[in-house]
Amino acid sequence: MHKALILLNMGGPNNLQEVEVFLKNMFRDENILPIKGQLLRRFVAFMITTMRKSEAKKSYEALGGKSPLVMHTQKLVKKLQYQLVDTYVTFAMRYTPPFAKDTIKEMIARNIKEVFLLPLYPHYSTTTTKSSLEDFYNTAKGLGFHARFHDIANFYEHSLFNEAIVQQIMQSVDNTQEYELIFSAHSLPQKIVDRGDPYLQEIQEHVKILSNLLGDRFSSYHLAFQSKLGPVKWLEPSLEEKLQEMKGKRVLVYPLSFVLDNSETEFELHIEYKEIAKGLGLQEYKVVSCLNDSDAFVEALIDIYRNM
Repeated sequence: MHKALILLNMGGPNNLQEVEVFLKNMFRDENILPIKGQLLRRFVAFMITTMRKSEAKKSYEALGGKSPLVMHTQKLVKKLQYQLVDTYVTFAMRYTPPFAKDTIKEMIARNIKEVFLLPLYPHYSTTTTKSSLEDFYNTAKGLGFHARFHDIANFYEHSLFNEAIVQQIMQSVDNTQEYELIFSAHSLPQKIVDRGDPYLQEIQEHVKILSNLLGDRFSSYHLAFQSKLGPVKWLEPSLEEKLQEMKGKRVLVYPLSFVLDNSETEFELHIEYKEIAKGLGLQEYKVVSCLNDSDAFVEALIDIYRNM
């Protein structure tokens, strides 16, 4: 077996001790914090990490002391490996173990000659897709790992992927006509989009695709953004602003920019925004689970891989 499929993602703390590691590595990433000069960026990253680590730890404590992302990734890898008998399947994270260097050393030991990189971000952004691919390629070069590489930039238009999303949404509630469906996407600073990042355009196109597939099954469709950080202008409307329009209504939230559950779905959407919705007087607030290792998502990923 000389082929490997490697799933790439941001990662999440595997324990409370890794919370600081996660924050430090994330804010040292020049794609996340585009500050010229490595020393200045490291200093700013240190300051942000120092200010945020206590609050972040409390969030992960509410989730049992770790992010669920690695667990879901491992389950997904296991299902993919079961079906892809001619390919070794594994994963690498950007900010927490297993890092690209760990996965690449494994590839070298296994004498892998051809590598397929699949970033688990449906929509392209410099802050996610570019960052993960760039990190993997730079690390491979530094370790002297030479292979035939293939990668994919996005997959939000893939038909089987979108069928899996529709299936996931439809099985979340009984009478869909009673609900407003909000597609919640991770926000970005507006200045990153203004510099040419295609993320917002792809998110908007994805909402249109899914709304067309769902048709008149829901009362109406909305797009909102979550996970804003800091005082700069971010993409709008925020999810909280959107929820303020929903007083007295039933709301179903689908985490559009995530395929695996993580702290931003399990804590932010399921816990924090549930309390906000309650305070705003919504009749009902529900969140759709991410695709995780659903059979439909596994089928979609295999098709994406086979056609890379």
